[in-house]
Amino acid sequence: METTVSDTELKTTEAAAQPAEVPADWQPRIVAFVCNWCTYLGADLAGTSRLEYQANVRIVKLPCTGRIDPLFVLKAFENGADTVLVSGCHPGDCHYNTGNFHARRRWTAYRELLDFTGFDMRRLHFSWVSAAEGLKWVDLINDVTNKARELGPFTEYHSLSR
Repeated sequence: METTVSDTELKTTEAAAQPAEVPADWQPRIVAFVCNWCTYLGADLAGTSRLEYQANVRIVKLPCTGRIDPLFVLKAFENGADTVLVSGCHPGDCHYNTGNFHARRRWTAYRELLDFTGFDMRRLHFSWVSAAEGLKWVDLINDVTNKARELGPFTEYHSLSR
């Protein structure tokens, strides 16, 4: 049986995907779950090197990206994050040997689940940043923040949780 979508339903869906009126003083809230051994030290290097980047990110330091529970991501959105970033060691450079491989596998399955539920995947980012890549951290945060500004405030979480 073939299912069709009416023009009215399509317009309603498109309208819901568009960000609401954004207040002039609005700033995106970004939560970054980072590994203690690489990405956190890369962010620290950016700070000690006095590299400037947008201050919209709140870092949550964990021992390894392999320890990041997918529920942490949902909880961040529930608590008002507009975008979430997960970042750790480059594959093969994990302090715990295979933690980032576990994270990558978990990320792939979790991404498919979120995509299936209709979640806007542009709000979730995953990257690898080593301890020596302070400039990469700066570029990553500026890029994620600019994308979050383009998307506007994340208000869809409440409609997803019902």
